[in-house]
Amino acid sequence: MTGTAPAQATSGNHTSGTESVPAPPGSKFKYIGRSMKRVEDPRLLVGRGGYIADVRIPGLKHTALFRSPIAHGKIVSIDATEALKIPGVIAVFTGEDCREKMSPCMNFGPTTIQQYPLAVDKVRYFGEAVVAVVADSRYIAEDGVDALKVEFEELPPIVSPMAALEPDSPLVHEAHGSNLAYERTFTFGEFDKDFEEADIIVSDRLHWGRTAGTPMETTGAIARPGFNGVLEIYCNSMNFSYFVWLIATALQVPSNRITINPVPAGGSFGSKFTAHKVPTLAGFLALQLNQPVAYIEDRLDHTLNSDHHGSDRYYDARLALKSDGTFVGLDIDVIDDYGAYLQFGVGTHGNALSQSVGPYRIGSLRYHLQAVLSNKCQQGAYRGFGSEVQNWVLERLVDLAAKESGLKPEEIRRKNFIQPEQFPYKIPGGNLYDSGNYEAVLDEALSMIDVEHWRREQKRLREDENRYIGIGLVSTQERSVFSSTEFWYWFDEPAFPITSSPESATVSIDPAGEFQVVLHSQAMWGNSPETVAAMVVAEEFGVDPAKVNIRYADTAHALPGTGPGGSRFTVMVTGAIRGASRKLQKKIIDIAAHTLEVPAEDLEVTDGRVQVKGAPGVGQSLGEVAATAYFFALNLPPGVTSGMEEQYTYDHPITTLPSPDRSDLGIFYPIMGHNCHIAVVEVDPDTGMVKILDYAAVHDAGTIVNPITLGGHVTGGAAQGIGQALLEELPYDEDGKFLATSFRDYLVPSAHEVPAMKLGHVETPSPYTEYGIKGGGEGGRMATPGVLSQAVDDALREFDMRVRELPIKPSRIVSDVLASTARKP
Repeated sequence: MTGTAPAQATSGNHTSGTESVPAPPGSKFKYIGRSMKRVEDPRLLVGRGGYIADVRIPGLKHTALFRSPIAHGKIVSIDATEALKIPGVIAVFTGEDCREKMSPCMNFGPTTIQQYPLAVDKVRYFGEAVVAVVADSRYIAEDGVDALKVEFEELPPIVSPMAALEPDSPLVHEAHGSNLAYERTFTFGEFDKDFEEADIIVSDRLHWGRTAGTPMETTGAIARPGFNGVLEIYCNSMNFSYFVWLIATALQVPSNRITINPVPAGGSFGSKFTAHKVPTLAGFLALQLNQPVAYIEDRLDHTLNSDHHGSDRYYDARLALKSDGTFVGLDIDVIDDYGAYLQFGVGTHGNALSQSVGPYRIGSLRYHLQAVLSNKCQQGAYRGFGSEVQNWVLERLVDLAAKESGLKPEEIRRKNFIQPEQFPYKIPGGNLYDSGNYEAVLDEALSMIDVEHWRREQKRLREDENRYIGIGLVSTQERSVFSSTEFWYWFDEPAFPITSSPESATVSIDPAGEFQVVLHSQAMWGNSPETVAAMVVAEEFGVDPAKVNIRYADTAHALPGTGPGGSRFTVMVTGAIRGASRKLQKKIIDIAAHTLEVPAEDLEVTDGRVQVKGAPGVGQSLGEVAATAYFFALNLPPGVTSGMEEQYTYDHPITTLPSPDRSDLGIFYPIMGHNCHIAVVEVDPDTGMVKILDYAAVHDAGTIVNPITLGGHVTGGAAQGIGQALLEELPYDEDGKFLATSFRDYLVPSAHEVPAMKLGHVETPSPYTEYGIKGGGEGGRMATPGVLSQAVDDALREFDMRVRELPIKPSRIVSDVLASTARKP
């Protein structure tokens, strides 16, 4: 596990609030690293975002769904007689219509677990769509839903994943024959030896509770039969150009007869990552009626039936270490409650395995997964996609290890960090960490919060004012830029062992010298793709970013693209734009060399010109070169064609195949970010309320593209981490009924719960990506649950407090305090 020379880390200044830091002094880039306002913001701020509900199509029909009022049961009958009598109701469709006229929806799990847009034969969770009513307006469609008469034969609900594994448990999918959707154990390194020879083994039983992204806008799609038999779909789902053929397969339409048009997404946080069911349903209804049809989720649809619930995991976890605190082995045993379907297979655990040992030198790993089916809405993507859960579990064990070995939290982490000279570093399992300087990140965080001061304050406030203050500190990873191998290396004989996850861009200069970039995947969801594109073009050509216009291709014109997800897009789209820019620069230089009669190698493109190196007065503007390329073909050099446009498809910068026996899973998520968060909290043991007093977050996302937007990722991610740790929960009762159907019950953090944060950055550029960029989209959610768990423990340590379940409910804090008090004499 040795590496090459250490990456050089540079630290930025830190500020309070939600501002970020400026680019470090002495940067070699002109635009990359500058704080720049988002290109996307002006149109959004004046209400011209063009979201899915803003799309107007003549003759558009609207859809409402009848959702299951029970968690598990057979569909006995559906009577639509009264609904069809309502003026304006066009048609009613059921799961039987779907089964007869289309194929199952996209599925990367077992083929015995099939899903249609509407339930077939039986319902498998509370809120599952059963009937679609299409009408002239959404209001009439909802009236039609109310007029339906649907009869069910209730079956015993399966709510607990442990109960689901019992031999006599009812089955969610009879065709699968078991509620165990998938099981596998991976073992890497000298696992048995490490645990046998360990001086200390710490263990814990943990539960990460189910939550979701809850963006402001729900998922929606509008489909209409177009010219020449082409079905057009407008949707705000991510990854459409990567998976359009899967939607076409489900609809039984040739892939060249379906065009998906990208529409901006009003937030996602993973919930619109390949949100395939909504456009599939809209497309199905439009094809059946030969009319344009819209289906846009209401908030209940989105919460109950959108296939995007986050991880719901139960862990038995162990960490082996020497008496001096040196880590040697990690043991993970996890039961994951996936809900009723398994659309992404077990890809969320691929994310966990990509950074399984965190930033630490841990030589061996055993990872045992049981993916379980239950009567709940299925899991999808939520910020972190499972890697954030592994971070929390590992940091919970590290906190125990610090206690057992008598080391401070920062000391045990520093002792076990992978060292800068060891990068690139191969972890157990085979994934590679590209670069890092974890001690520099820790030191930067410690410079922002005086931990020793707070430890003195903790003692004083406890003695003088009977207040309970706690300090938390965690160091976690943030993997970025996935390789598609992570989705299938779990299987020895995968059905479709895909290895491509590219991104594409087209860069052109018009005859007036103005720049345009075409992006080839749906990236309009808050991650600032247009700002990134403008900054990269500005960096490559030395032009004002304001001169760059960005637009998006539909699937009929799109080059290969995977879209956002897994903190990949900034890295990948930068590679694509830079690749196209380099091709365009070559053409510019070839034309200018021919015109100016100078050798091409003597020319450079800079400051919006092509000029002789060292003699800037000899050259042409890019507009002059472009005019030649468009209008004066006889003045072009031999072999050069008219026009000024280039395109480039950028493939994953470094990935390898897993070994046939899976003793090595290959390199599949190597662009590795890192962070350190420190939190100071006050806990009221009488009410269980937690208040954050001070918070610092330092991240290493490689070379920073735009400090403002990266700061937004960190802050927003931390806000969602606060929700995960303290507030948010998607609960089901023992009958499988969903209990958080509004934001009165599902508690999203507000500005009152999210503190002003001190943000800092350390830069260790990646040796594998353009400019050395790493992903940073998951932001603070990768660390906040862990740091708040530790801080609450520390505040109430005299009550033997130990956070083992998220969210940390006030009622749990109070009951634990009372139980501890009762045990003491």
